Amino acid sequence: MSSELTQISDFTQLFVNDTPLIDTRAPIEFDQGAFSHTSSLPLMSDKERELVGTCYKNKGQEQAIVLGHELVQGEVKQARLDAWLEFIKNNPNGALYCFRGGFRSQITQQWIYEASGINYPRIKGGYKALRRFLIDETDRIMNQVTPVIIGGQTGCGKTLLLDKLKNTINLEGLANHRGSAFGNTTTPQPTQINFENALAIALIKQQQHSHLVFEDEGSNVGTVHIPQCLQNKTSQAKLILLEANIEERLKVSMDAYVIYMQQEFIQQDAVNGFNNFSDYWLRSLEKIQRRLGLERYKAMLKLVNSALQRYKEQGEADGFYLVLEELLVGYYDPMYDYQIQKKMDRVVFKGDANEVLAYLAEHSIG
Repeated sequence: MSSELTQISDFTQLFVNDTPLIDTRAPIEFDQGAFSHTSSLPLMSDKERELVGTCYKNKGQEQAIVLGHELVQGEVKQARLDAWLEFIKNNPNGALYCFRGGFRSQITQQWIYEASGINYPRIKGGYKALRRFLIDETDRIMNQVTPVIIGGQTGCGKTLLLDKLKNTINLEGLANHRGSAFGNTTTPQPTQINFENALAIALIKQQQHSHLVFEDEGSNVGTVHIPQCLQNKTSQAKLILLEANIEERLKVSMDAYVIYMQQEFIQQDAVNGFNNFSDYWLRSLEKIQRRLGLERYKAMLKLVNSALQRYKEQGEADGFYLVLEELLVGYYDPMYDYQIQKKMDRVVFKGDANEVLAYLAEHSIG
């Protein structure tokens, strides 16, 4: 019967519509890489999968299938079936997949049909086919669109500007990192595979635009690597420089790296939140110790500790203004000036946020 049950091969619509998906692979496979709007509801646990895999190698496919059915039966089978049926009740327009669209998703689909009469579709080719599709789509879309890059000094509000545009790909948002030594957020970055998957899905959703706007990034955003096809295209693209005065940059930086970060840490852990916020600042500063040099690092450490103490004891964050000004003017600006000199031949416009938005609108880019 499972061969007659529905299979899906139009992968574009899956991602455009944010189709809810059941991933029937083992948890260890899911953790290595999956897709947004996907729930891990495995047919087999990590241990069961390992046992079946060993049996397959030693005794062949038939014995492995027999073992699989022995391991997943009775209450174990019912619990997994209940989880799938609950998901289907909440997501009637979803689909399911395993690694290659083989036995695991076929068995899951069959059991669902036998228990409920619901023909819940499975993905043809499974995770492997979806992943291949996304890699190929990233290449194809980057070849057909014209990227435009927004650059500018640290804290000038590049991300805030991108948020006002429709045709943008926010690499830092997808990477869950602000792209600097202080760029960590309160939650972990995605795996490389999950970052690439999310990027591809974002490109698919934006491919109707002839131009896509990106923030000026290096080859990495934190721990994740930007795909080569995207690096190749953006490194040659037109560059627009967003300009802001030091007061504006300090305001943006205070919001992003102090006020918002402290609130996020407290929301996550009311007891240890402020200590975690302090650790974030101290660890981030430590990352640039070598570049600062020992004397400057010691001076900065003193400023940071003083700002943290004032914030903790009096609830006043303004001690960070001096910290941020030292970092922006003394550390980040010289690095920016050095890097931007290599790219000046690509600069087509400079201006503040309103001027940049007007330029983009005038050239039908935004």
